[in-house]
Amino acid sequence: MPHTNVRIQPSADVDERAEIGEGSSVWHLAQVREGAVIGRECIVGRGAYVGSGVRLGDRCKLQNYALVYEPAVLEDGVFVGPAVVFTNDHYPRSVAPDGSLKRGDDWEAVGVTVRQGASIGARSVCVAPVTIGRWALVAAGAVVTKDVPDFALVAGVPAKRLRWVGKAGEPLEPAGEGRWRCPRTGEGYVEHDGVLSEDATSDGPGETEEGA
Repeated sequence: MPHTNVRIQPSADVDERAEIGEGSSVWHLAQVREGAVIGRECIVGRGAYVGSGVRLGDRCKLQNYALVYEPAVLEDGVFVGPAVVFTNDHYPRSVAPDGSLKRGDDWEAVGVTVRQGASIGARSVCVAPVTIGRWALVAAGAVVTKDVPDFALVAGVPAKRLRWVGKAGEPLEPAGEGRWRCPRTGEGYVEHDGVLSEDATSDGPGETEEGA
């Protein structure tokens, strides 16, 4: 379909059947396949790949050479660092047991889902099927093989949770009795049975102690 109010560099390969939202940019040598849907104010960096039918929400950033294979789904505000890979096959093979070349309909694609506000660090690999929770942070070079909880900071091979982070991306500070606090925004969070959520009783963003 026609792409209006969108910046597409001449060297990018954007299929006419892709949908790209207003205010988005697709940079040099990037490829956006047929049926892909990219929301508003997104950035698709140099050499990035967006597979057939992949869906990106609004204000997502795919950094240079990120590879997002179908059927991945990224919600609003997701950051994907340079050279990140989202896989899409349980048991990848080039050929069938009889030695014949496998075709696109010879296997069932599985996808990576990234929830709102999450960030995926440079050169990390997310092995489908896996879900990255809201506002989670995957450290650079991590290999994610299982679901990541909301607000979790995970790192390593395979990735494991190290800390909790807030919406600002910074590690949270303990505030006693299962409560946590963001040092940047002052937002409060509550941990219960290994799950972190926003503290409904918190006053929300405000001045930090340093700025009070």
